[in-house]
Amino acid sequence: MTPQRTPKLDRKLVADTALRLLNEVGLDGLTLRAIAAELDVKAPALYWHFKDKQALLDEMATEMMRRMTAESAQLPPGGDWREVFRATMCGLRAQLLRHRDGAKVYSGARFTDTSYAAGLEAALRLLTEAGFTTAAAARAWYTAYSYTIGYVIEEQAMGPNPFDGDEGYDLEARAERLAAHPLAAEAGRVMFQDFDEGFEQGLAAVVAGIEATLLT
Repeated sequence: MTPQRTPKLDRKLVADTALRLLNEVGLDGLTLRAIAAELDVKAPALYWHFKDKQALLDEMATEMMRRMTAESAQLPPGGDWREVFRATMCGLRAQLLRHRDGAKVYSGARFTDTSYAAGLEAALRLLTEAGFTTAAAARAWYTAYSYTIGYVIEEQAMGPNPFDGDEGYDLEARAERLAAHPLAAEAGRVMFQDFDEGFEQGLAAVVAGIEATLLT
């Protein structure tokens, strides 16, 4: 019987394993020791590739970006900038939701290569061709990007968790606690239910605000 060959330990294998393990243990439980055990190696072996956990998180975020970029490449080029914005931010949200605590991993990460650059360049070019200045295009992009990441951080913290079966915020209990504040109580049913619709409505407001304030 031919012995099974152990895959070569490299950055991609470690990042892919970490993203898979993330869905099981969450960001707090994701340690280099746990990843090493999953790969059946000693923890010091990982330090050849990543100096610390943050370096690994940066590579995980970059891998998420690579996957999103590969999928967005299938979208038709050009088009109305508003629709491109919507499609791109919906794609980013979908990618983040594929991973438990995905938005927390992604937030503040420093990408380890330039795989993001072509997509960013195309988006900024589309905006400048639509009449935005370069500075306004950058601000518009970053505003929508930040909204998306922030929304998903809250969504993953407060909404149902598909990875462990948690049903999310108990809205009835919240409403009981806020009985003396009926508007605040009712607001919870808007903020913490139907996150898909909430994201779309918020993104539409962001895009409308961008058009009203940044498009000259």
